[in-house]
Amino acid sequence: MPGMIELEVYAAGVRHPDKMMGLALELDVLPGLRYKVDTNHDIIYMEFSAAAPAQHDIESIFRKLGLEAKFVGQLPPEVSSKKKTERIA
Repeated sequence: MPGMIELEVYAAGVRHPDKMMGLALELDVLPGLRYKVDTNHDIIYMEFSAAAPAQHDIESIFRKLGLEAKFVGQLPPEVSSKKKTERIA
């Protein structure tokens, strides 16, 4: 079982009641996720005890709600959508 994965996401406007409702509907179905929203600063704190979704999947949840997700700090490799490339010899 992987360790706990923690993420912080800034999403301007998440404090609006309709956005909060939509976010709850989207995030409550993700397995192993605990989250809380800091409505004073529009930051969502997420803790995944199961496998975390990829960065683009998290961003699509916020986009669906009309919000732009900006990740705070460095993303763990389990979440990062950066593709690894190899040098062609």
